[in-house]
Amino acid sequence: MQIIVQIIVFVAFIGLVGWTIFDKSGRTQLKAKSFEDWLLDSAGLFVQGMLIPLMQATIIYQLYRYWLPISPGYLHVSPILSFLISFVAVDYLYYWNHRLLHSTFFWNVHQVHHTVTNLDVLGTSRNTIWASFFIVYLWINSFFLYLFANSTGYLLGVSLTSVLDLWRHSQLIVPANSWFYHFLSPWLILPQDHSWHHSSQFPNCNYGANLKLWDRLHGTYYQNSELPTQIGNAIPLTFTQKLLFPFS
Repeated sequence: MQIIVQIIVFVAFIGLVGWTIFDKSGRTQLKAKSFEDWLLDSAGLFVQGMLIPLMQATIIYQLYRYWLPISPGYLHVSPILSFLISFVAVDYLYYWNHRLLHSTFFWNVHQVHHTVTNLDVLGTSRNTIWASFFIVYLWINSFFLYLFANSTGYLLGVSLTSVLDLWRHSQLIVPANSWFYHFLSPWLILPQDHSWHHSSQFPNCNYGANLKLWDRLHGTYYQNSELPTQIGNAIPLTFTQKLLFPFS
């Protein structure tokens, strides 16, 4: 099942890359990316797209075998419940995890992700290569995969969350006058919403990954069907610092 999840995410990634290439504005943005940005994005995609899933399935999983006093597959829950735990409950944990990364103490760890000046699917995982160790997904997904006797529903939630992460970092915008927008906008974080999170015009908003519920609940939601005019933050760091040591 984990292989199927990876295939789903890979197909979504290739589809969004293909759309970006065939879209005129998308091609323009790709051509404008600096060599340094290409390297940062490639390193991030390798870490989050390949290394982290491998670690979750091997090293982290084995650590839980060593740490936890229960055997794998201890908990029997329905696929629907395990999906909701993945897509809703873990999403709430990520909301607070993301807010913590924007706090004064942890911002340096996360700031490289906000150097993206034009959102595109390739920049989804731009980060200092070890920053993923501070993201809740690395630890919590392995925990639930260890815990559940049937992880099918949970893995479907993981795959949907990953696909949505790629989409909200892309330029595949849902038109605000479409029925699809009116259906999704009340509850799902859309690319428009996440673009404001990356904007310097209105910082500290829209921390959620899947659901708008958490931002609405805690007063951090900002709604605007238009796109911001400025994306990203400039930071005075060298490429090596951005990749390995994001501290000035």
